[in-house]
Amino acid sequence: MLAIRLPKEIEERLEALAQKTGRSKSYYVRQAILEHLDDLEDYYLALERLEQNLPGIPLDEVERRLGLQD
Repeated sequence: MLAIRLPKEIEERLEALAQKTGRSKSYYVRQAILEHLDDLEDYYLALERLEQNLPGIPLDEVERRLGLQD
């Protein structure tokens, strides 16, 4: 379980969205965290690679590893 305090303006926006859509505020908070968490993990991984002076991975290599090349 996690309890957070939000600025009044954010809380009001969240409440309005929840009422408008019939979903809970928790649902939207969970969705926002899940979407942003991937970005944060990627950012800190990249930052760690920079700090360790590791070489970058060329885009074509990333695409190959992910099976995105034709």
